[in-house]
Amino acid sequence: MSFPWLTVLGAVPLLGALVVMALPRRSSAVPKQAALAISLVVLVLTVYVATQYDAGGGMQFEEQRTWIAAFGAHYAVGLDGIGLLLVLLTAILTPVVILASWDDAEVGRWSVNAFFAWMLALEGLSIGVFVATDVFLFYVLFEATLIPIYFLIGGFGGPRRSYASVKFLLYSLFGGLLMLASVVGLYVVSNDAESGPTYLLSELSQLEIGETTGRWLFLGFFVAFAIKAPMWPVHTWLPDAASEGTPGTSVLLVSILDKIGTFGMIRFCLGIFPEASTWATPVVIALAVISVIYGALLAIGQNDMRRLIAYTSISHFGFIVLGIFVMNSQGHAGSTLYMFNHGLSTAALFLVTGFLISRRGSKLISDFGGVEKVAPVLAGVFLLSGLSSLSLPGLSPFVSEFLVLAGTYTHSVPAAVIATFGIVLAALYILIMYQRTMTGPTRAGLEDTPDLNVREIVALAPVLALLVILGLFPKPALDVINPGVETTLEHVGVDDPEPTVQAPAEAKGAGQ
Repeated sequence: MSFPWLTVLGAVPLLGALVVMALPRRSSAVPKQAALAISLVVLVLTVYVATQYDAGGGMQFEEQRTWIAAFGAHYAVGLDGIGLLLVLLTAILTPVVILASWDDAEVGRWSVNAFFAWMLALEGLSIGVFVATDVFLFYVLFEATLIPIYFLIGGFGGPRRSYASVKFLLYSLFGGLLMLASVVGLYVVSNDAESGPTYLLSELSQLEIGETTGRWLFLGFFVAFAIKAPMWPVHTWLPDAASEGTPGTSVLLVSILDKIGTFGMIRFCLGIFPEASTWATPVVIALAVISVIYGALLAIGQNDMRRLIAYTSISHFGFIVLGIFVMNSQGHAGSTLYMFNHGLSTAALFLVTGFLISRRGSKLISDFGGVEKVAPVLAGVFLLSGLSSLSLPGLSPFVSEFLVLAGTYTHSVPAAVIATFGIVLAALYILIMYQRTMTGPTRAGLEDTPDLNVREIVALAPVLALLVILGLFPKPALDVINPGVETTLEHVGVDDPEPTVQAPAEAKGAGQ
């Protein structure tokens, strides 16, 4: 297509953020309505692009313009199946978050306009990250996404918002500096080639990079992505940021922004440094398995609901990274689908607990009990969201988690066995939280707890519907993902292991 659809997808929310910020501040309703309308326009445009996408694979909707010729930097964007799924996730969750956060900006230090403008800005920058096919452009957008989320946490978060926002920023900047060193290294390496300096992913992926140089450059990218993901042991910023931000901010942070880390591992670590990625596989798998168990164990011991969900995400990101680095199609497809499904399930869990916390004024599990008797719809949504987080069969995370574990089993049986314990622990932290907050006698002060209102139900309905639909019929998502997975693994130079079970025809012939 000649029309610049991907540029439009990124530009509409960014321009919309400027419009929302410039609106009169006499009424708080106007900027909210404008932000919601703009996010819905982006969703419609994204769905249209998705319908025009050829599931056969390959980079599509490509645009390329010279940006900084001296650096070899281009404005280059394109969309494959992996990027499409994450752009869709961003476009779906942004209006959901805006609607769910309708009243959250009222308690901030800044204006309602700023709150929703930063949300739109984050949407536009995140879309840009997921479609960037130039490393320099990706790096600029990767760093730019820190600005909106920093102000959303620091300006509208809880009592420890300053500490949480600064900690998040310092960790992210440290990772960004390491990536910048590798970005500079890529310039040096590509400048020595006959074609001259380039940051185009299509050209860098074909570049001959020395073994030692490639491994050092890989580490700069990988550590930055591991911090963003987040993985153990560079995860400690997440519980504070997720706990202190508003529920909507936590959704944007964990469900969308953190996916940049795992997306970057696929797109850039494996895409540019296949040899180094294979070399690092044993260590990365070990770190991923530790993340799965560590995050789950710490979640079980939490009394703060928001911190509990943050630790569950560390465990889930461990599964995603595990699927990426087992280097087979089952694991890769599972991890990509897991990114989308985790975004949905965590969004539902953060938002419904946010609605619960706003009614009680406390994040502590010990302050709740018997809510299902007075707010059955809220309790039902809480249970469905929790069951999706523990990957109950029939809900979409189950499919992705099963694929990751199947892929891990073919690569390393011990890693698969240990990671499987994460599923058992997930059942513990979700069901214990539900039991202590929703069942039993109703605690004093909760007798008049209102149930979910129409706005809250409408906000959650699309997420819950997708969790069920993709749980029962994941084929459309997998059809989009699989060609991109095959291309990535072919570039890395790995093949799926041969089946170890004898085919029926062979078995029959042997019997005769």
